[in-house]
Amino acid sequence: MSAPDGYMQDSAGRLVPRDKVKPEHLMVDDLVLDRFGKAQALRESLKAFRQETFENIQTALALITEQYGTTYGGQKGNITLTSYDGTKKITIAIGDSISFGPELQAAKALIDSCLGRWSEGADANLKVIVTDAFEVGKEGKIRTDKILGLRRLNIDDAEWQRAMQAISDSIRIDATKAYIRFHERKGPDDDFRQVPLDIARA
Repeated sequence: MSAPDGYMQDSAGRLVPRDKVKPEHLMVDDLVLDRFGKAQALRESLKAFRQETFENIQTALALITEQYGTTYGGQKGNITLTSYDGTKKITIAIGDSISFGPELQAAKALIDSCLGRWSEGADANLKVIVTDAFEVGKEGKIRTDKILGLRRLNIDDAEWQRAMQAISDSIRIDATKAYIRFHERKGPDDDFRQVPLDIARA
């Protein structure tokens, strides 16, 4: 809701006559609103640029597929396009957002049982790894990477293997997102560096 003419609304929701607001507060307010408006315009431009880039790349790949009867890209649709001189590349990466179903509780119970059986001879480091994996992070979410990392442990135990299968069965793919990144380098012997499109890193 906008304030009536001649008034400004403060952070507590109160209406203050504009001529009663300190000049420095007016200056800061004007500055913030001006820059914020520009930032919103840039955000919309970036969204349009992103969409246009995806569409252009998909069109190019469709033409390649039609002409040569083949696909272009890596696993899960990941794609890298490189300029002819090898100094610039565009990468589209497909990432999954993962959560866990109720099977994870069964996995935790099986793991606890394993640790109980191994309590006398179990490596203390293994206990730390397992406990840390199931702890909830600051955002109130289970640490996905550490849960999945348990499956890489080479432990020859039937109950442990059932626990790892329960973890696999618990995985839910909530959403799949496509990310686009730009990289460049000066010459073929130099490392690629990402072109920052984040204002904080530009």
